[in-house]
Amino acid sequence: MARSLVVFLLMTFAAQTAQVPSPGPAGDSVPTVSFNRDVLPILQRNCQVCHRPGEAAPMSFLTYADARPWAKAIKQAVLTRKMPPWFADPHYGDFRNAPKLTEADVKTLAAWADNGAVEGDAGEKPAPLDWPNGWRTKPDVIVSIPEPYNVPAKGAGEIKAFLVDNPFKEDTWVNSIEIRPGEPSVVHHVMLQVPEPGPSFSWGGVAGSACIPASGAEAFLESPITLGKPTPNGQTQPPKPPKNFAILESVYVPGSPVTDFQYSDSGKLIKGGGQLRIEVHYTPNGKAVADQTKIGFVVAKTTPQRRFIMLAPKSIANTRIRIPAGESNWETRGELQFGQDAQLVWFMPHMHLRGKDMTFDLIYPNGRTETVLSAKFNFNWQLGYELEEPISVKKGTRMVIIAHHDNSANNPYNPDPEKDVAWGNLTSEEMVLPWFGVVVDKNADPERILAIRQNGCSLGKAIQSGLPAISSPLPFPVPARRNGK
Repeated sequence: MARSLVVFLLMTFAAQTAQVPSPGPAGDSVPTVSFNRDVLPILQRNCQVCHRPGEAAPMSFLTYADARPWAKAIKQAVLTRKMPPWFADPHYGDFRNAPKLTEADVKTLAAWADNGAVEGDAGEKPAPLDWPNGWRTKPDVIVSIPEPYNVPAKGAGEIKAFLVDNPFKEDTWVNSIEIRPGEPSVVHHVMLQVPEPGPSFSWGGVAGSACIPASGAEAFLESPITLGKPTPNGQTQPPKPPKNFAILESVYVPGSPVTDFQYSDSGKLIKGGGQLRIEVHYTPNGKAVADQTKIGFVVAKTTPQRRFIMLAPKSIANTRIRIPAGESNWETRGELQFGQDAQLVWFMPHMHLRGKDMTFDLIYPNGRTETVLSAKFNFNWQLGYELEEPISVKKGTRMVIIAHHDNSANNPYNPDPEKDVAWGNLTSEEMVLPWFGVVVDKNADPERILAIRQNGCSLGKAIQSGLPAISSPLPFPVPARRNGK
């Protein structure tokens, strides 16, 4: 009996074993992630625009030899979403220039680092991209800062403004503007402007600076007030309030694409004559270099019907109140109002070392509220956000800006969390600058596109008397952030 039981058990075990498939050949296993087949295409699509010689990133990812020492760092950067740099909340807005790094891409890069960062078969390597060694466009006109500017190896960052002769003697429409630093590794940003008459524009604002009060914003946008110009009855109109926004022609930040205005079926109008102002923010990186930034223009062959205007409102913060030392979430709210129909196409939040985040809300004339951008802020990567589809805004639409600063020790960029911070132009000071781009009719007056609505303004009696009375003496309520439908 015992012998029969043993035979039965052996036969059962043999039958079960026969049903278990044996391991297949090694070729059936999941292939190891390799640089040439799997990783290099991802780097080409997402990283090499900055990670190559002569660009802003400190290391190159063009070849296996370049990238291999950084395998673990690449894994960490993509898992934490530090790279590629992109700070927009995905719940609000669709942006045509958003990075295309997918979850599958992230897993591939992590697996490569975890499994020895192997190179793989050279035959599986894609052809190298033909990155431009010079201009990305084919500019018709090129200007340059007058001579190379020497940037020291060490020291605080500095902003330098260079004036160059305007190459356009007459008003000229251009399709694109390409800003190309000579030494991108030390150039934090570049701004191009056509200087305007009068005092130079102060980005940070000063205590007591004039603004348009909420009770007069609509009146200012409607009124034909001009400085000292006689009216039909012979009386001189009072002067209009000082300009509280500037117009930029183009902006460069590391990794930014060429400013091409054709994607919005528009063009950029460069006023002829005079000079151009090129503002460059330099940040020493440990090596003394010389930079000579150049700017290339592609002239439009035909006159566009719409005009792309890049607006830069003055700091909307109350410049009389400093950010307290140790404050980790200092909130600033400001409001702009559109005086003309327009289409929003581009945003660029700008703050300084303590900048934390910025949100753009629209309040339409019918009361509907929409968040069109909510983005964290990183001083080292000040990104522009190009909308996938323009947003139409009607005259009377208000844009509410909500920004936060971190002046605490938790902010690794904070140079001194024990000091209150003033508002101003210096990097050690702070700003709230909601730069954005609109497309309007080619004949629109940029001066009438928007006004800054602020309460508690101190305007002269002469200016106030020129503004028709508005029934409400206070700003409209600023809503909590939400997406109204």
